[in-house]
Amino acid sequence: MSRTRSVAGSGQGIHRRSVLAATGAVALSAGVGYALRPSDSQAATGTRETTEAVAASSLPQSRLRSTGGTPTAPAAPLAPYTKGTTVASVSTPRGSGYRRLGDGPGWQRVVRSDLAAPKSGRAGRRTALAAFVQLTDLHIIDAQHPLRLEYLRSADVHAWRPHEALTVQGAIALVERINALRGAPVTGSPLHFAMTTGDNTDNNAKSELEWFLKVMSGGRITPNTGDPRRYEGVQNSGLKLYWQPDAAVRDTDKQAGFPHLDGFLKAAIREVRSPGLNLPWYSTVGNHDTMPMGCYASHGDSYLTELAVGGKKLMNVSAAEAQRLQTLIKKARDPEGVRYHDFLKTHARSTRSVTPDESRAPFTPTEYIQAHLDPAYRGIGPAGHGYSSANLDTGTQYYAFRVSDDVIGISLDTTDAGGHYEGSLGTAQLKWLDRTLRENKDSYAVIFSHHTSKTMTNTRTDPARPHERRHNGQEVLALLGGHRNVLAWVNGHIHKNVITPHAMSGGGSFWEVSTASHVDYPQLARIIELADNKDGTVSLFTTLVESSAPHRTDFSDLSQTGLAALYRELSLNAPGASTTLGGDPEDRNTELVLKKG
Repeated sequence: MSRTRSVAGSGQGIHRRSVLAATGAVALSAGVGYALRPSDSQAATGTRETTEAVAASSLPQSRLRSTGGTPTAPAAPLAPYTKGTTVASVSTPRGSGYRRLGDGPGWQRVVRSDLAAPKSGRAGRRTALAAFVQLTDLHIIDAQHPLRLEYLRSADVHAWRPHEALTVQGAIALVERINALRGAPVTGSPLHFAMTTGDNTDNNAKSELEWFLKVMSGGRITPNTGDPRRYEGVQNSGLKLYWQPDAAVRDTDKQAGFPHLDGFLKAAIREVRSPGLNLPWYSTVGNHDTMPMGCYASHGDSYLTELAVGGKKLMNVSAAEAQRLQTLIKKARDPEGVRYHDFLKTHARSTRSVTPDESRAPFTPTEYIQAHLDPAYRGIGPAGHGYSSANLDTGTQYYAFRVSDDVIGISLDTTDAGGHYEGSLGTAQLKWLDRTLRENKDSYAVIFSHHTSKTMTNTRTDPARPHERRHNGQEVLALLGGHRNVLAWVNGHIHKNVITPHAMSGGGSFWEVSTASHVDYPQLARIIELADNKDGTVSLFTTLVESSAPHRTDFSDLSQTGLAALYRELSLNAPGASTTLGGDPEDRNTELVLKKG
């Protein structure tokens, strides 16, 4: 793999690697190539006009002249860019009880030599191969949806979190942060694309899917369903179980120090605007994108679908009942939601009236892909954000794409349609993964998925493929270990920063990079840079970023930016929240060294 070249470039015109990222799911290179598709590699050609159109669309709107939309030349980064990253500063809790956030010192970079010894002088020799941003577990939430499991809070205080009405504002602030990054923090390379690694939505609701796509591609969003005039949900229910921000009720959260905020709920459902990412972006599917509540294979249950769009919402059950339901979920004893169905029927008389809304209906995997292919959500591109008509034809949600001359990306579907929140791969996808790596053995490969290797333990049969075997994370690790071109497996799901070295018996070695969510504190995304050290090693640099919202909150500021800051601080203080999701220093900002030829 000595054919690597620097991505530094002259900065004149469109950066070729960004164009490759934007067109990568169409063909291996601009114009003509072999499509990296779920089906067998079939020749795919793109006309010059198509390629040029995609290339132009891959530029931020700020780089388009007002006359004719002609691209202007982006400025070439002159040096590593750390502003806005956790290398420069990190939100830091202050005080006790309800803790406020303030500016704190950045996290230092840790060099990890688990898989190869770093050689001196590499900083002066290295050339950048690619740089991208990973966003994961955004969990865009329709907080008023009738089928939310908020009432589990009576048994588990963290089953409902006080910041859940602000996921849209928080995600937009993350997009704004990524857009402000002028280059990669170590190599100075341009950022070539962004990848979401699943749980983009929280409850498999069409409303959430629309909001997610607008957050990523740009547009105006009203994060409200049901009554267009007011919020209808647990936060104005009068129940002391939940934070009642606008009311005088002395709820359990206010007793713990949560503030009284007049106008909070009105502000939370007010229209907001997302600029959309100024990078090409790709999408990977997670269990919350595939199944209602992220765990029930219940799309065929018309009763649950009617409840989702209907006018009744259950908000409170006893602690004992909540505990029984939560145990069924955690122990995978009700993967199809049959007992959940019965549970809701039993409590039908305990529901409260809300305004029905068809936009809350669950979406199928086909509808998920169709939404990504909708031109309204194209943004910078690429069309489909990795998905294509081939996925629709084959009923799959996995694909591969060309990142740069020397790197390919592979997005897996690790969800198990048979139910439960843990994952696995079917045989057809596993064989496709092996074949794709073999056919591109001269390119480095980065694997993307939602589940981690340790959480791929659910080998329940896929109802759509009843005769196909499912494969766990250890089998996937073994396969990847047989391909020496694999550099990294990038994922999410566990809502925690964890970086794991894998030296496999097959001779391959690679890093597994799991990144914290953007719904639970500390609410992070991760920049990943790949660099050839020109000494037989490759370095992967990981750098965490927070959203653009200020660390300090102002309870009187209920603007879009003010709510994004509150989103972070409320998540810090959510009762029962883990304090270890940020990971250890070796899981945050790192240099991960690999021995590669």
